[in-house]
Amino acid sequence: MSKSLYIAEKPSVAQEFANALKINAKRSNGYIEADQVIITWCVGHLVTMSYPESYDPRYKRWSLATLPFLPKEFKYEVIPSAARQFEVVSSLLNRPDVDTIYVCTDSGREGEYIYRLVAQMAGVNDKKQKRVWIDSQTEEEILRGIREAKDEAEYDNLSASAYLRAKEDYLMGINFSRLLTLRYGQNISNYLKSGKNTVISVGRVMTCVMGMVVRREREVRDFVKTPFYRVIGTFTREDLDFDGEWKSAPGSKFYESPYLYKENGFKERKHAEELIGILSASDPMEAVVASIEKKKETKNPPLLYNLAELQNDCSKMFKISPDETLKVVQELYEKKMVTYPRTDARVLSTAVAKEIYKNISGLKGFEPLKDAAEEVLNRGSYKSIDKTRYVNDKQITDHYAIVPTGQGLSSLRGLTPLASKVYEVVARRFFKYFLSAGHLSKVCA
Repeated sequence: MSKSLYIAEKPSVAQEFANALKINAKRSNGYIEADQVIITWCVGHLVTMSYPESYDPRYKRWSLATLPFLPKEFKYEVIPSAARQFEVVSSLLNRPDVDTIYVCTDSGREGEYIYRLVAQMAGVNDKKQKRVWIDSQTEEEILRGIREAKDEAEYDNLSASAYLRAKEDYLMGINFSRLLTLRYGQNISNYLKSGKNTVISVGRVMTCVMGMVVRREREVRDFVKTPFYRVIGTFTREDLDFDGEWKSAPGSKFYESPYLYKENGFKERKHAEELIGILSASDPMEAVVASIEKKKETKNPPLLYNLAELQNDCSKMFKISPDETLKVVQELYEKKMVTYPRTDARVLSTAVAKEIYKNISGLKGFEPLKDAAEEVLNRGSYKSIDKTRYVNDKQITDHYAIVPTGQGLSSLRGLTPLASKVYEVVARRFFKYFLSAGHLSKVCA
């Protein structure tokens, strides 16, 4: 009897697939097997790119004579700490009774790369390979992903971009780290008086970010404080006191004066006092309202969260790093509570918009937003979302925005206080579109 093999990225995700497929089986050594289904996992990367000394022993010693290192064909090897699981996965991929492989690693470039390396190293041939692309780990989404799985070949371009990125990182890191260490490592060691050779690490992203940090630090160190003097008066009218700040305007004595610092202050105190003297010449001093401007502004609710926007807000609200935010939202994703976190989109797809009432209905079980969910469902404001800027298929590459699934709420009690707060932030942002200004205060509080 032929079997289908499902390969997930983590054991916990593999278990979710087993639950969704309703298979009654026990976990074996690195996989789960039933009559027609086998489910295994990769525990992250199982295969990596080989170091230069694997090409030739002479590359083990760092030398300018061996740079640049530019292999015509790249070598790969199994990560020693993951060798046991690789053997399990490799043997399952090549089992004679397995005719269809469902790739269930994370739906993104890195997840695709993880599987392709394993399949490449395992020498997978003559097997039907299908890609399961899902946006959350709810049972409904998993079954849809399996049902609509496409041929793995349709993701060849995504795979090619992953391989290219990895090769770029590898070549830049290997060559520039060695070059700069050989040229400047000893100088740094001498300056630090460490007595050890200093290795200078270079990376495609790491070095750019470090450059931004250094540039900003230089700006901070080079900043020169400029003291200036503002003129502020307190005015009274009909038992109403308010402060008014002087500002340079056409026709005033100091308009476009070189004594000004910007348009509301003076570089020297004596000029500010001179102005006060001029204004105080009449006693009591009176102010005249020259004009009143009123403007009505309509502000749309913000777009939904992508990972970068969520990381930015969590950094401000909870003082946590981007990595900590990603770790928390990844946990929420694995508990089926939010959709796929590694996304750059801030909108929904047309297909998801048609079913968005399911997400809202599920959130009636989330106490902080229970009333908001019921209000949205009663008013039916979700029905027109597909005609707004919050739905745009062209702005979605791999995944749509991060939104609550409305499921997995049974896991709320087991969340850390921080995870609960992050979930609530995602849920509140989700509701902002659906509620009018009169109800928005409930969501924004």
